[in-house]
Amino acid sequence: MLFKLVLTEKTTFEDALKAVGEYGYGFVPVVNSENHLLGIIADGDIRRAVLEGKRDINSIINKNPYTLSEGISRNMAVQTLRKITRRQAPIVDSEGKLVDVITLDELDYNAKPNVAVIMAGGLGTRLGDLTKTTPKPMLPIGNKPVLEYIIESLFKHGFTNLMISVNYKSEIIKDYFKDGSDFGVQIEYIEETKRLGTAGSLGLISRKLEHPFLVMNGDILTNLNFGHLLDHHVNNNAELTVCSRQFSYQLQYGIIEQEEGKVVGFKEKPSMNFQISAGIYTLSPGIIDLIPEDVFYDMTTAISDACEKGLHVSTFPLDGYWIDIGQKQDYHNAINEYAEK
Repeated sequence: MLFKLVLTEKTTFEDALKAVGEYGYGFVPVVNSENHLLGIIADGDIRRAVLEGKRDINSIINKNPYTLSEGISRNMAVQTLRKITRRQAPIVDSEGKLVDVITLDELDYNAKPNVAVIMAGGLGTRLGDLTKTTPKPMLPIGNKPVLEYIIESLFKHGFTNLMISVNYKSEIIKDYFKDGSDFGVQIEYIEETKRLGTAGSLGLISRKLEHPFLVMNGDILTNLNFGHLLDHHVNNNAELTVCSRQFSYQLQYGIIEQEEGKVVGFKEKPSMNFQISAGIYTLSPGIIDLIPEDVFYDMTTAISDACEKGLHVSTFPLDGYWIDIGQKQDYHNAINEYAEK
């Protein structure tokens, strides 16, 4: 339940003093009986009122507090609070009614120590002219690039320590995201001097990772809860977890079922179901030791090698939204879906 001080004719200075103390964030939002935000009272306002001998609540309310609009993303909220050097701000709707209060303490508390690695160094050749001057992860969906959606989604689930593996037109990615501070995250770049595949650049990570880490392709849009994926990996004591997705393929021909040359059945253009890799993984730190140095090495090979060595490789089913924009039609589908939403 949202804590607030409702200002009426009966509200006293002592009520305000108690509310600020009980709220625990050093301030309390003040609303009228219809929940319209009137302002905030901070502990500093209380101290000054005591020193100046004031007891009229109306005279100590900050009636022009900085507010955030309802619907703001966590990413943008962090950016804004850090930019204006504030720890908290009320959130109001279009009518000025109090909706929530957001604090950097709350947001920072949710940050995980785990690293997320985004593979963004591919050429995107299947997209033709679309990637002639733009790296695939920087192709726009709506008003921002695919990679920004990925970063926002990771941030939403507490992943703020990011590594981005770059190669093709890397300067475009680095100039846009810089160190990540404008997006509420910290970004370290893994520089590929040649194509190393979807796992090879992991061998370039110079510092020792102490926690399981995520790896995902930089051309994926999904509403996956990355925190649940990490929890699944840890709870199953896995060394590598592959995020999987069901894929159906309808054959264009009828299938003859036979035994010893005799037809025993016939299926007209049946659908076949497969579990495919969604391009998202969780790895325990020891997996990096399997990655050969300075050699092209795909994640599919890493999975096969881990299985051959008897390591625990698990799967995590992805049932929600997922699209890989690696082909033109998929990219255009993503644009259309964004427009519809």
